[in-house]
Amino acid sequence: MVPSKETLAGDVWGGLASMLVALPASIAFGVAVYSLAGPQYAARGAVWGLLGATAIGIVAPLFGGTDRLISGPCAPAAAVLGAFVLEATRGAAAADPERVLLLVMLVGLLAAFLQMAYGAVGGGTLIKYIPYPVVTGYLSGVGVVIFLKQLPGLFGFPKAVALWTGVSSPSLWQWPALAVGLVTIVLMLAAPRLTRAVPAAIVGLLGGVACYFALGLVRPDLLTLHDNHLVIGALGGGATGSFAQAFAARWSALGALHAADLALVVVPALTLSVLLSIDTLKTCVVVDALTRTRHDSNREVIGQGLANLAATLVGGMPGAGTSGATLVNLASGGRTRLSGVLEGVFVLVAFLLLGPLVAWAPLAGLAGILVVVAGRMFDRTSFRLLRQRSTVFDFLVVATVIVVAVGVGLIAASGTGVALAIILFIRDQIRGRVIHRKTYGDRVFSKQRRLPEDVALLEKHGGQTVVCELEGNLFFGTTDELLSELSADLKARRYVILDLRRVRSVDLTAVHILEQMEAQLAERGAYLLFSALPKSLPSGQDLRAYFDEVGLVKPASRVRVFNQLSDALEWAEDRILEEAGRATSDEAAPLELSDIDFIKGRKEETVRELAACVVERSLAAGERVFRQGDAGDEIFFIRRGTVRIVLRLGDTQEYHVATFTRGDFFGDMAFLDGGLRSADAVAEAATDLFAVSRERFEALAEEHPRLGRQFFAGLARALALRLRHADGEIRALEEA
Repeated sequence: MVPSKETLAGDVWGGLASMLVALPASIAFGVAVYSLAGPQYAARGAVWGLLGATAIGIVAPLFGGTDRLISGPCAPAAAVLGAFVLEATRGAAAADPERVLLLVMLVGLLAAFLQMAYGAVGGGTLIKYIPYPVVTGYLSGVGVVIFLKQLPGLFGFPKAVALWTGVSSPSLWQWPALAVGLVTIVLMLAAPRLTRAVPAAIVGLLGGVACYFALGLVRPDLLTLHDNHLVIGALGGGATGSFAQAFAARWSALGALHAADLALVVVPALTLSVLLSIDTLKTCVVVDALTRTRHDSNREVIGQGLANLAATLVGGMPGAGTSGATLVNLASGGRTRLSGVLEGVFVLVAFLLLGPLVAWAPLAGLAGILVVVAGRMFDRTSFRLLRQRSTVFDFLVVATVIVVAVGVGLIAASGTGVALAIILFIRDQIRGRVIHRKTYGDRVFSKQRRLPEDVALLEKHGGQTVVCELEGNLFFGTTDELLSELSADLKARRYVILDLRRVRSVDLTAVHILEQMEAQLAERGAYLLFSALPKSLPSGQDLRAYFDEVGLVKPASRVRVFNQLSDALEWAEDRILEEAGRATSDEAAPLELSDIDFIKGRKEETVRELAACVVERSLAAGERVFRQGDAGDEIFFIRRGTVRIVLRLGDTQEYHVATFTRGDFFGDMAFLDGGLRSADAVAEAATDLFAVSRERFEALAEEHPRLGRQFFAGLARALALRLRHADGEIRALEEA
């Protein structure tokens, strides 16, 4: 689809404006990292940053796919790679900075491949769920680290001088550098109030350059590039020559690497890949909020990985989606991915045309830009977490990650962040109750319809059953609560039912606790019943198969597993009724019409008259009385056996509505309103029925009106009792 002129114009202006933001930042980030290997590498650092901005800017929009997102070198990349350079240049490695810079390239390569792997396996979605305190602590720590690393450039004291020694010794300060840095900082902060047409970084850098040359009128030595450590210095051979030199320098020492060198890059690459992915996805969320769109996390992470791969291969700095340049792109009219591609192209054009001028960029000015960037990265709103006791621990997480990042290093901070993320997860899980609802068998009943005398027995003895509906994650952090909550019931109840339909995960510690519960119940001859075991947890695990594998469900154990909670309750109720001497429905002899509870007590003449419209039917186990959607107007009275009412949900799923047993009736809805059957009725065992159709009954009622009135009055009373019973169960569940 060809973009309209208006869209194309917006993309051009958006790309140009975002380039003006990305250009000085990319130079500053590159110089910040490379100058740590030695002042003589500052110029190569500038080239490194510019090449990275070009490659990432062009490739990321093509493969990432988030409209209007601008990608380039960023502060997290500068912080992680800067920490790596400092660590790698200590000791024996300090004698060979070229090898260190080659290792920096390998860190970028490995991080790029890791990002592509994250996206390929769906990790882009998971990265977004790293806890906020960990992310904000890490990013704030990065801001503090960048700020501290820029102080030598801002004050201009030599690299060999320790940071705190230099800051506390004014005699070591280079006052021209400090003046340039302060002017850059002030102008960058004031720029939004002065003009919105020119990005703040450009205003600050131009002001810093002007200040530097103004000082050069007083100190002529500032106006020479040779041995001048206050500016970037000559890039060498013009921009084109610098490009070729930078590309060749990345690969010239490849054959000199050893296995030990490769081992050094693994942890920094892992840290860098995660941090760049987080930084990108955070910016994508901002774009979504402003444009009312929705990005594809996995595709974007893959695109950023490909962009970082391209940047590293051409000798450039890795990066991520950057919020500053992206917001400028949006404000300047950028509408599609083309604006991002054009931003990268404009960086390349500026690099080729302005290469000689970049040499005069003062290091203190670039340091001033990064000081402002670092200040904006620090999340000052995290101090609000101290206002409430419930969030004090979250603040401690933020503070811990910052302290480790500054005192030990960013790589150690990343490990600390992962550990704290695990602790936060465990804390949140422990805070939540694992028992969703607990009630007893004398207050909640199965879906099997019982005769009044059976209901009375269950109301009297049903307290032998406890029902616990569990939820969340059953793991080492929550199983102790489960055992504590059920300790009294394990000593007193005969049937402990655990409903697991809301459970999301179960670990081996939880299985061990369940085994302990089963053993404690078995000592008293009691049972542990499971219901609604999920066939597929969020992890894809089949819980029933898992219980079988770990030996929790064994033929010899006193553990039973049921598909639904009602089935488990029904099994426990049957055992209670058996112990009370009540025969099961399929074992007892068939009832006569006069023995049906609904008809019992009627006059013999009434029973004989009713028998005239009754039809006897017998069904084998599994045979259907009627199907959902069938036409029919018969009401059925059960002489012997059990009938299960099942609602079909699609082709494979079904829902157990109720179970009716000997002496009860079903099919009353169609009998009353003449509508289609609302569910299936299936004989669970060999079943004998009395069937009365509405048509035959109305013919009888015309001859015997009193019989008709009594029949419907009895039917209304029976249905009212069912509703009253259901209402009691609902209240019990609400109170549980």
